[in-house]
Amino acid sequence: MTTRPDLTRAAVISPILTSERRAAEGSALSLRASDARHEEAIGLTEAIDLDVVLAEIVTVSAPRPATLMGTGKLEEIAENVAERDIEVVIIDHPLTPVQQRNLEKALKAKVLDRTGLILEIFGRRARTKEGRLQVDLAHLEYQRGRLVRSWTHLERQRGGGGFMGGPGETQIEADRRQLQERIMRLKKELEQVRRTRDLHRAKRRKVPFPIVAIVGYTNAGKSTLFNRLTGASVMAEDMLFATLDPTLRRVQLPHGTIVILSDTVGFISDLPTHLVAAFRATLEEVVEADLIVHLRDISDPDSAAQAADVEEILGDLGVDAADRTRVLEVWNKIDNLDNAKRNALLEGTRANNAPLAISAVTGEGIAELLALIEERISGKMVALSIEIPPERMSLLDWIYRNSEVTERNDNDDGSITLNVQMTEAARQEIQEQLQDHKKA
Repeated sequence: MTTRPDLTRAAVISPILTSERRAAEGSALSLRASDARHEEAIGLTEAIDLDVVLAEIVTVSAPRPATLMGTGKLEEIAENVAERDIEVVIIDHPLTPVQQRNLEKALKAKVLDRTGLILEIFGRRARTKEGRLQVDLAHLEYQRGRLVRSWTHLERQRGGGGFMGGPGETQIEADRRQLQERIMRLKKELEQVRRTRDLHRAKRRKVPFPIVAIVGYTNAGKSTLFNRLTGASVMAEDMLFATLDPTLRRVQLPHGTIVILSDTVGFISDLPTHLVAAFRATLEEVVEADLIVHLRDISDPDSAAQAADVEEILGDLGVDAADRTRVLEVWNKIDNLDNAKRNALLEGTRANNAPLAISAVTGEGIAELLALIEERISGKMVALSIEIPPERMSLLDWIYRNSEVTERNDNDDGSITLNVQMTEAARQEIQEQLQDHKKA
């Protein structure tokens, strides 16, 4: 494990509760592998520029209400923290305010649980006004339950009116009141931002381009795919939660269909409930989407568990992940597989309704993905012959932009006969145009 002298030194401790392990053994979905969870915690820690100099998985047979872990293990970790001059300890597990305070005393270092760590990442990554407001709101909701450890000056304040002066309110009560007032202000600001978003969404509906949302576990390659499809320059790095704010771009598909492509925040397991609520507006594009592309990092050994987490969050948003007419599963990062695994994977994806395998980095499978998106949005390609009368030549440009012309014949009467391949939606539109002309 290489050290970075310019970064704050950190430890990542991943408690694995034996009760969770036993519960998982009897469930349909096995618990995410301990090593995979641990590696994810390290990745999350490195995402906020901390130098991980100690990383350890700790088995906890009986969680302690005061410290979560047993005394012996805690003393051992405290020795390592002191020896390595560690300033921040990440506990990859939810902690109560009391546990967090006691661990900080025992380890003599700043302690963050999983929720606090994710909030730190969100605070650094949010760029839009809405994103920052949502992060601030989630921070305050999280902090409200932890005021007891944030203040040591809990003496009584002097009371207000009356010559006796009364005991007044405690400092912690005043702090909680101030927090609640800030939370209410933030909620009002967020509501105004949401109203603005609703207006923008209403304007988009007037120009009814279908919305295609890319979702997936964090670091599945969503932003890389988004950039590949749109030519945009959205931040895309091999880093958990590289981007947070939703980005929308207009994309023209191979046969002329125009869609709005949306890149969304990455999903993650054990996302705190209040954090999901705070970011629900960010995920509204997913709920509104005509088609959802569920992108998976198929090279990750934990891909199946990650997919289950994504499907669970989609379900919380009211989206049925099993609805294959609306959710398109795509397997990304096949360039990271060795030849044997890659060939076996590609062979398996040839079956009907099998996920599409792509590489957003190399571009392999992208043409097939675009064609499949267009088929899902506008229907399958159909072959037909169209006769354009002389007075409707203005339709020619639209036909060439929205279809593949396989043959053209210029007739003696000035009309043009075209043999084309186009989507079902385009066929209906051109036939309506020609029918309206005949009625006129």
